[in-house]
Amino acid sequence: MKLIIGLGNVGGKYTFTRHNVGFMVVDKIALDNGLEFRENTKLKSLLTKFYKDGEEYMLVKPTTYMNLSGEAMRAVIDYYKIDPKDMIIIYDDLSIDLGKLRFRASGSDGGHNGIKSIIKHLGSKDFLRLKIGIGPQAPIPSEAFVLQDFPKDSLDTLKEVLTKSVDAVFYCFDNGIEKTQNRYN
Repeated sequence: MKLIIGLGNVGGKYTFTRHNVGFMVVDKIALDNGLEFRENTKLKSLLTKFYKDGEEYMLVKPTTYMNLSGEAMRAVIDYYKIDPKDMIIIYDDLSIDLGKLRFRASGSDGGHNGIKSIIKHLGSKDFLRLKIGIGPQAPIPSEAFVLQDFPKDSLDTLKEVLTKSVDAVFYCFDNGIEKTQNRYN
């Protein structure tokens, strides 16, 4: 089984915020495949499964809020006995302009509290990640910027990047990180 994990914050007031772009990608995959998420309180996540080209995938949206994402990830990985090489974590990145993607095979948290929590709970920086640009940042504190909704004039770009992200995730699982980085970064 392959995991596709979108990071974000649960609750209606966060639905369209920049910080929820990871949730938006997994929501798009679910919508495209006619899937509904079910909450698993033990695993601290909203989950749904499906098959594509003979491979089983699970979409994961942690319900712990962004800063505690690692708790949910650890629970899901332990329960399903998933090797971290069989997952991709999708999240927002302030340092990348909206519309741009960047895949990485490992690395630091880059100041992202959700990734910091995942590194802490996994005990490793080695996991696939897809960073989706939400920049450039306005001259306000990062915490305030990421919790703002996307402005209306960026919605066409957002729709394009969500579609591109879905394609890129499956391309990565099929072709590996190096080919994916060459194609999408």
